[in-house]
Amino acid sequence: MISMLSSLVLNAVFTNDAVVLGLLAGALGLVFYTHSLPQFKRFYTFVPALLMCYFIPAALNSLGIVNGEESNLYFVASRYLLPASLILLCLSIDLKGIYNLGPKAIIMFFAATAGIVIGGPLALWLVGQSNPEVLGGNAPDAYWRGLSTVAGSWIGGGANQAALKEISDTLDDQFSIMLIVDVFVANLWMPFLLFGAGIREKIDGWLKADASAVNELQDKVEQLQAKSARIPSFPDWMVIVAIAFGGVAVSHLVADNASVALSSWLDNTMAANPDSPAIYLSSITKGFFWLVVTATAMGIALSFTPAKSYEGAGASKMGSVFLYILVATIGMKMDIGSLIENWAMYGSAVSIGLIWMLVHIVVLLLMAKLIKAPFFFVAVGSQANVGGAASAPIVASAFSPALAPVGVLLAVLGYAVGTIGAIVCMEWMHALSM
Repeated sequence: MISMLSSLVLNAVFTNDAVVLGLLAGALGLVFYTHSLPQFKRFYTFVPALLMCYFIPAALNSLGIVNGEESNLYFVASRYLLPASLILLCLSIDLKGIYNLGPKAIIMFFAATAGIVIGGPLALWLVGQSNPEVLGGNAPDAYWRGLSTVAGSWIGGGANQAALKEISDTLDDQFSIMLIVDVFVANLWMPFLLFGAGIREKIDGWLKADASAVNELQDKVEQLQAKSARIPSFPDWMVIVAIAFGGVAVSHLVADNASVALSSWLDNTMAANPDSPAIYLSSITKGFFWLVVTATAMGIALSFTPAKSYEGAGASKMGSVFLYILVATIGMKMDIGSLIENWAMYGSAVSIGLIWMLVHIVVLLLMAKLIKAPFFFVAVGSQANVGGAASAPIVASAFSPALAPVGVLLAVLGYAVGTIGAIVCMEWMHALSM
């Protein structure tokens, strides 16, 4: 059966990228249309929409309907739509607003980030003691490469995950495995947060936390919603497109020049001293790294200008559209037959993921206990990292529907720091693997 699937992929039914893009767009539309229907509510409670956006294109590839390896759609989406998405998602960052949430919210968010950055290397080292094969040095299939994409997802989101896939040179087969680890482990934790929202008074009592700040926060969010929302006009959409793709152009200019200059510097450094620790900074020589960093920096910079007002016209929604197209093109590169064939490889990867998540949880709870943070900040801080903009609002709304935008606000902060945090985690895992 597996060999049959592989032969089908080699002879795809549709090879025209215009047709393939239409199929992917149809799949995304189907997912989000059914997600809005009451009769599918129970299904999407257990199967996240994001997972379906990955696996429907994967099924199309595995059944030979499309061929992800031959298509150029992923290259276009990762080089053009990804930086555009980062700019538009970061455009809505309100650093002052985040500060006004109170120090405990920010502390818990970064505690969650620290738990991910620390947890990855620790989990890899622990599993490596009993299974040295997971270390792998600089091998193309070394675990640290694939695990870096999990770090990108758990600190930021899909855009950061895609960025780390390119920066770490993760193989497509390994990425498929890590995607399952990512979704499986992350969705094991989320139900506990939703359950905790129902007994938050008891948890707050154990944490000795004062939750009155959450009530004040709820009032602030309701006022913010009333002020910023508006019906977008055609000129609004055209300006948003100009901001997005003008920023993409600048990002490519910076990336092209920075990668050439830094590659030359690294080559000269390594030639002079082959044992130099500069080898661990190899990610900064990649054009894709500078593409992502520049786009993120531009989005944050624009959030301090009048361009920020276009968030009310739907800038982040357009950014999310670009992001989900990218997600679908990544899914199209998966081969489910290969996943089945390599199922035995999952044991170590899942073990690393579970230990990793446990470290994240322990760091969160210890910090919450130390600063007496309400459980709301624990839950939203965790999901703003691990779940991103897709699930952080869900967890926040479990406390109060009016608080859902708080989850989005912190998740957007995750987009901003996700790539840098994941690169730190990646280089640490890289060093351990050597």
